Amino acid sequence: MRLQQIDFSQGSIRRRILAVATPMLIAQLLNLLYNIVDRIYIGKIPGEGTLALASIGLCFPFVTLITAFANLFGLGGAPLCAMARGKGNREGAQGIMVNAGFMLLLSGAVLTVLGIAFHRPLLYLFGASEVTYPYASSYIVIYLIGTLCVMLSLGLNPYINCQGFARTGMLTVALGAAANIVLDPIFIFALHLGVRGAAIATVLSQLLSAAWVVKFLTGKKAELKLDFRGFRPDWHCIQRITVLGIASFVMSFTDTLVQVACNATLRNFGGDLYISVMTVLNSVRQIAQTPVLAIADGASTAISYNYGARLYRRTRDAIRFMTQIAIGYTMLVWILVSLFPALFIRIFNQDAELVAAAVPALHIYFFGFVMMAFQYSGQSTFRALGRAKYAVFFSLLRKAFIVVPLTLLLPYCWNLGVSGVFAAEPVSNCIGGLACYFTMRHVVMPELKMEN
Repeated sequence: MRLQQIDFSQGSIRRRILAVATPMLIAQLLNLLYNIVDRIYIGKIPGEGTLALASIGLCFPFVTLITAFANLFGLGGAPLCAMARGKGNREGAQGIMVNAGFMLLLSGAVLTVLGIAFHRPLLYLFGASEVTYPYASSYIVIYLIGTLCVMLSLGLNPYINCQGFARTGMLTVALGAAANIVLDPIFIFALHLGVRGAAIATVLSQLLSAAWVVKFLTGKKAELKLDFRGFRPDWHCIQRITVLGIASFVMSFTDTLVQVACNATLRNFGGDLYISVMTVLNSVRQIAQTPVLAIADGASTAISYNYGARLYRRTRDAIRFMTQIAIGYTMLVWILVSLFPALFIRIFNQDAELVAAAVPALHIYFFGFVMMAFQYSGQSTFRALGRAKYAVFFSLLRKAFIVVPLTLLLPYCWNLGVSGVFAAEPVSNCIGGLACYFTMRHVVMPELKMEN
C-alpha cells in the first residue's frame, strides 16, 4: 500500500479536511459495524431476538465506559501531538504518544479486572431483569476479556491519523470490522453460540485491529514511533493528555449515565420491550451521527495543526467548513428519519410489536436532530484548540445536567411515560447545542482574527 501523508499547512483547507475525513468516515462506519452488526444478527435470532437485543442494550454502559477511557488518552493526546508536530517538535510529539500508550495499557488492565468482578450487580443496576440477565452476562464477560484490544485499537488510532496517515487509520478499523462481519454469523448461527458467539467474534476482530495499529506504530513507515525502550512515565505529560482528554471522556462517560438512566426508567414504565426499543434508537442514532463525527474529527486534526503553526486564517476556515457540513448533513438525516422511520427500525428487528412501539419513539427522539450540528462543531473546536474546560463543561451541560434529569422527571409529567424518556434527547440537543456553539463563537473567533 502506498502511504500518503497529508500536509495540513498547504493547499485548500477544505480539501485537506475532506482528505482526512473521507478515510475517517469509512473507518468510523466500519468501526460502527463492530457493534451494529452484532445487534443486527442478535435481533434476528429465532424466538429470542427481542430479548437478546434488550440484553445488548444493557451492556452499552460497559462498552461506552471502555470507549471513554480509550478516548481519554487517545483523543486527549492526539490534538497535543498534532500541535507539537505543527511547531516542529517531533520529540515532544512522540513522547505524548508513548505516554498515552502506557496509560491505555494500564487503564485497560484495571477495567478488565473490575468489570469482570462486578458485572453482575452492575447489570442489574443498569436495568437487567431475571429474563435478560443471562443474555447480558454471557455477552459482557467475553467482551471484557478483550478490553486491552479495544483500548489499543481505539486509543492509538488517532495517533496514526494525526501524523497524516488517514488511510492507514482507516485500514485499522477495516480489518477488524471485516473480520466481525464474517465471524458473527459463524459463531452466532453456525456454531449456535447466540449472544456469546457475537461477543467472541467481536473480541477476535478487535484483536486484529489492535495488532495492525501496534505493527504500524512500531514499524518503519510511521513518523512517530511507539517505542517503550527505556520508558519512564512522564506524569506532567500524562496530566496534559488527561486534562484535554477529559472532554472526550466526559462525553462518553455521560453517555453511560444517560444509558443507565434511560434503561432503568424504561424498565419501570415500559418493561424489557422498551429497552429493546431504546437499543434500536441508539443504533440508528449511531449510524446517523457517524458521518458528521468523521467530518468533525477530520477538521479537528487540521484545526490543531494550523493553530499550532499559528495559521489562524486556515484555522477559522476549517471551523466554518466543519459547521456548514454538519448543519447540512444533520438536516438531511432528520428529514430521512422522519419520512421513513420503520425502514431504519427494521434493520435491527422486524417484530411487529417492537416496530409499532419504536416508530413514534423515533419521531420524538430525532426531533430537531439538526441542533446536534452545533454541539459537534463547538465541542470539536474546543477540544482541537486545547480548551479543555469549555469542552468538559458543555459535555456535562447537555447530558449530565439536562438529559439525565429530564429522563428521570419527564415520564412523571403530563402522563408522558416512556415518551418522556425519548423527549429528553431533543430538548438537550437544542439547549446544549446552541449554548456550546455560540460560546465557541464568542471565545475562540476573536483570537483567531489575529493572523500571524
